[in-house]
Amino acid sequence: MNEIVDILYRPRGRFAANHVGAHTSSEVGGFGVFRDQGPFMRYPDARRIDIRATLRDPFGATYVRRFEQRAAVDVYALVDLSASMGFVGAADRFRVAVDLCAALAYSATRIGDRFGLFPYADALIDRSMSPATRSRRAALAAVKRLGAETPRGSSVKGVLAAAAALGATRKLVFLISDFRWSERMIEQAFDALALHDVAPIVLVDSVESAPPKWGVLALRDSESGRRQTLLMRPALQRRWIEAEQARRRSLAHLSSRRSRAAIYVEDRLDPIDLSIRLTAA
Repeated sequence: MNEIVDILYRPRGRFAANHVGAHTSSEVGGFGVFRDQGPFMRYPDARRIDIRATLRDPFGATYVRRFEQRAAVDVYALVDLSASMGFVGAADRFRVAVDLCAALAYSATRIGDRFGLFPYADALIDRSMSPATRSRRAALAAVKRLGAETPRGSSVKGVLAAAAALGATRKLVFLISDFRWSERMIEQAFDALALHDVAPIVLVDSVESAPPKWGVLALRDSESGRRQTLLMRPALQRRWIEAEQARRRSLAHLSSRRSRAAIYVEDRLDPIDLSIRLTAA
């Protein structure tokens, strides 16, 4: 792993939690940021009686102040370990994924959130998975085990098992992949994760997204091992770029109403840019 960086993120919506943390929750109580007033008969806490609201009520009802509680959330990284994640072009895609997980593990545990890691390929990879923990040492140890893996799976069906392992309690999920999946698989994955706040992180390589106009490219299919040589020319480059743009549009369409908009990380992890995107309203 490279030097670990800090990433800022903001969960969307309200999360129920049993531990005080840094995020807005669905719980209300006697301390925190003022939220609204409620009837005393429903929230019988004489210490929080709102005199002004009580005096304004024409029916003589008594009101108490309610305060928004802050909560910790569970943050999970679901990491694609299929063979295409081992691509090395302008950067080592898998190393970027590992660096991102290390940053998430550090950042989550720093503010009191729990971090968990579920790698998957054809199935959920048990030996490198880790349930959510507040221990920074345990979280980073899980990322270190992930870094010892080699992407080699021929499919990503394990993402469905990872989604099931998350349980029904709402979590913040970073779905990390190059998303070179079939449309049907992408749709199934987002449907399986519909209960959660999902942030798709798409790892792309500038070699793939912007090939040269001229030259000879020796290509190898990561999953089948099949090799092909292409003589690049402007017309082929244009079709290549159009195909990549169509793939992005397809991902945007499939993820709409199911998750956040996909965030693209090209070649390297930029913690400032990523933080801006993850904290945007």
